[in-house]
Amino acid sequence: SNQQFRLIEAEGGDDPGQSGLVGWATQNGGTTGGGNTSPVTVSSASAFASAVSGSSAKVVRVSGTISLSGMVKVGSNTTIIGNSGATFTGGGLNLDDTHNVIIQNMTFRDYADDGINVQDGSTNIWIDHNTFEPGFDGACDIKRGSDFITVSWNRFNGTDKTMLLGHSDSNGGQDRGHLRVSYHHNYFNGTNQRTPRVRFGSPVHVFNNYYRNIGSYCVATTMEAGVIVEGNYFENCNRTVDLGQASSPAGSVVSRNNHLVNSPSPVSSGSVPGVPYSFSLDTPSQVASIVSSGAGAG
Repeated sequence: SNQQFRLIEAEGGDDPGQSGLVGWATQNGGTTGGGNTSPVTVSSASAFASAVSGSSAKVVRVSGTISLSGMVKVGSNTTIIGNSGATFTGGGLNLDDTHNVIIQNMTFRDYADDGINVQDGSTNIWIDHNTFEPGFDGACDIKRGSDFITVSWNRFNGTDKTMLLGHSDSNGGQDRGHLRVSYHHNYFNGTNQRTPRVRFGSPVHVFNNYYRNIGSYCVATTMEAGVIVEGNYFENCNRTVDLGQASSPAGSVVSRNNHLVNSPSPVSSGSVPGVPYSFSLDTPSQVASIVSSGAGAG
């Protein structure tokens, strides 16, 4: 079944569609979430909050639509995986000094703050195959020294402040040497900005994403960041790569092998270190079809 496939995938199964874990979340010992712990299924906010608390290994399956109140704290060593159609509304997930977490196959909508907020030195997080509809603030924000994170195969529909990476120009003391994130095979469908907006993290790897009908800009590199933008498909994008953003000064960026349709060529500026993990790059001209058919919750 679809659910069984996703659970196998969450446990690190090697799927030929490149939907197994790739990128920064493979480093620092890897990311396994709750591993092969027997799943518990929840269908209410109280049951969900209880099931994801604490640091013991756990696999939490979400059934139906759950209205969350505020940001629900997720404990370490957790896999959250939605059954078909599983949705969070009203609130979001808070990963605060949290480690080894997988979030898959969920839809987030109408969140009163963020959909997912990763902060305070959280590490080894894999956010995969989710769908984000508009909410109040960021759909998937990562900040305050968090590290070793992969954001893959997600679909963002019409979100505005989509993905912040690093919350403040003044937080370098906590953020330098951290905020290393891989963003790959995500579908940015009519989003406006911050996909992602990067401070301090280097190298941040943005590859094989599909950007379609982007209102303001796709990627911004600021405040000492180093971003690799490669193998992406940019279609009807207002701006592809911004050097600096608002009052934040420019970071560095290496742009290469991107496919452009009615979009400006992404700039390169400065140098960026290479990534330490292996990955395979899909042919850029094929990314629109690959990602639009594979991204998002099932």
